Amino acid sequence: MEVTVVLAVSGILLIAAAVVTAYRLLDGPSTLDRLVAMDTILAVSMCGLAVWAVYSADTTIVPAIVALSLVSFIGSVSVARFRVRDE
Repeated sequence: MEVTVVLAVSGILLIAAAVVTAYRLLDGPSTLDRLVAMDTILAVSMCGLAVWAVYSADTTIVPAIVALSLVSFIGSVSVARFRVRDE
């Protein structure tokens, strides 16, 4: 019973974090703000997948979390490397 409450609270907080981050992603004044917001959304989605894996007791989601973290890292490094300065 207590685990279900913790998972529900975790899900609600992750949804709130995703909404706040989506606002920053859409309204960010610079591309670097948008890059950080996109990384944060990917991190929140990885945490959401982890919460779902705990709730459903299904470990087949773990490779998806690892793949998402690798794609997130490679994407953020490449964008940070090749981005053009804002004017």
